[in-house]
Amino acid sequence: MADSPPSGFLDSLTPQEHRDFLRRSRRRRYRAGMTLFREGERLEDVSAVLSGHVKVSYFTDEGQEIVVAIRGPGELLGHLEAIDGEPAAATGTALGVVETMVVRAESFTEFLQEYPRVALVVMRILSRVVRDATRRRIQYGSLDTTGRVAARLADLADQYGEASGDGVRIALRLTQEELAALIGVSREAVSKALRTLRERGWIETHRRGVTVLNRDALRLHAT
Repeated sequence: MADSPPSGFLDSLTPQEHRDFLRRSRRRRYRAGMTLFREGERLEDVSAVLSGHVKVSYFTDEGQEIVVAIRGPGELLGHLEAIDGEPAAATGTALGVVETMVVRAESFTEFLQEYPRVALVVMRILSRVVRDATRRRIQYGSLDTTGRVAARLADLADQYGEASGDGVRIALRLTQEELAALIGVSREAVSKALRTLRERGWIETHRRGVTVLNRDALRLHAT
């Protein structure tokens, strides 16, 4: 099973820490397709996602989009840049409507200094992200395209699945191009792999979405 997100940054705060974070922050809402931050920019804010999902991606010199992560409720954006002062390494784009609590980067670092326990919470979040990325690199290195697609769909079902009929609908509005960018293969390769998994009865596909019918089969195929 995929590493599941912790209960969420805000949920990890004590009542006092939570009140102080909210006092420093303001609510912000983004429409689908809006950019929260851009690669190479100096970020002025740190965001805690309240609802919706954010695609974090960058483009290679050849113009290929690589999706490095999908961030959802409870997760932080911009905290690395607030800590090390470096420009954003990727671009964040709203997948559907997104609501966040936004705090100035300087205020966020002051918050961590005032509450060392919260700094440990952030370290644990970063540790999970690194472990997940390492696991995926190891896993993908030994799989063909169909296996990589199967593994990623199983992960997404674990993290963002919603019960739907006889299966689990992945509650992300991802195009095949975005799914391909998330896995690191071409759209054509993803389309072929999805067709194979669909013919085996393990998934159903619909416009900008996938429903997983047999998660165990996907996991077994990805081993």
